Amino acid sequence: MSKVIENEGNIKNIKDLNGKQKAAVLLMSLDVDIAAKIFQELDIKEVESLAVEITNMKDIQPDIVDSVIEEFYQLMSAQNYMVEGGLEYAQIILEKSYGHEKAKEIVEKIRVLTSIRGFNILKKSDSQQLASFLSKEHPQTIALILSHLPPDQSAEVIAEFNDDTRIESIMRIATLGKVSPQLVSQIEHVVDQIAEQTLSQNLSQAGGSQLVANILNKSNNAMAKSLLEKIEDKKPEMAVEIKRLMFLFEDIILIDDKGIQRILRDVDKKDLALSLKVADEKIKDKIFKNMSERASAVVKEELEYMGPVKLKEVEAAQMRIVDIVKELEENEEITISGSGKEDIFV
Repeated sequence: MSKVIENEGNIKNIKDLNGKQKAAVLLMSLDVDIAAKIFQELDIKEVESLAVEITNMKDIQPDIVDSVIEEFYQLMSAQNYMVEGGLEYAQIILEKSYGHEKAKEIVEKIRVLTSIRGFNILKKSDSQQLASFLSKEHPQTIALILSHLPPDQSAEVIAEFNDDTRIESIMRIATLGKVSPQLVSQIEHVVDQIAEQTLSQNLSQAGGSQLVANILNKSNNAMAKSLLEKIEDKKPEMAVEIKRLMFLFEDIILIDDKGIQRILRDVDKKDLALSLKVADEKIKDKIFKNMSERASAVVKEELEYMGPVKLKEVEAAQMRIVDIVKELEENEEITISGSGKEDIFV
């Protein structure tokens, strides 16, 4: 439920609102035609999210609306000053109007907003072009940028790298922690070139084995195995940790019969047949024994008469099934037995 509903009647100042709610308040204060034009510039998910917040808004006091509008005006003024003369120039001009502390606060907000906007632009970038640009950068810079992109996009970008860049980047993502000011400065330059924005120094924590596992889960099996083998050669303990956190199609043998039956209810039969095209016999046996005779006969017949298919199509079908498995596991509808799966990659 929206924070506004939870705090209905208790919103006493602008600090009680998050960024999305402030945007909703601002839109509500505008002429309907202007608000509609703003909606046209947003993607559908952003429109839906803001529409929910607007729907939930009740009894917002006029002074809070005024505060939101004032904050918006300050941020727009600061951004214009930054475009005109840079960060230092913006702070000098803002200090004359608001004083040192307030000016510093406004500038920091602008840095955060431009960081978010910059990464939003990167998220919409073509993976091949992004990989081409990033491949020229230091692996640590690549790692930090990829750690702030969706795992499926990071997987696509990593797939475009050469072997050395690929393994170096993925290992650095796994070990990201505190980011030095020097590196942040370098990242700011890179993101500025790609997204024409600046990166906030607030991005101080990122990465880890879980993120690498998420990225590899979105990669095809061949690449995921190759990367894990190379990580294992260099840092066996890191490879073990990543394997514990990820799930590949072959790991389906680790799920009990009841879990397999639950998964099969959600799997498209065409995807099932495609996924088994090059699967190990153990996996096929595991699947077929948890299907009715009639259903397994249909899939076996489809496999028998299936002509040549591209490996990419098989891997895509397997990844769709993996997505279903992960979702069911997250919802605690199935359990994947075993905490480590090292034998899968031998």
